[in-house]
Amino acid sequence: MGYISIRRLFIYIKYNWLQILLIILSIYDLRIDLRILVDFFTFSALFYTISEHPLAITILITSPSLFNSIKNV
Repeated sequence: MGYISIRRLFIYIKYNWLQILLIILSIYDLRIDLRILVDFFTFSALFYTISEHPLAITILITSPSLFNSIKNV
């Protein structure tokens, strides 16, 4: 049973490597702002993060559609 799930994981990564890479890079881009938001949450820090990193925020917001495609594999 473990072999089947590992095989499905490799197939999933093979077909969706670009989306996974984009999610990892967007989290890397937001790493400092996320740390500030977790340590000291303020609305000004939240608005700054959204206004200064619109591409990374957009990728993270639209990423749940990526996880729905695993059922098709």
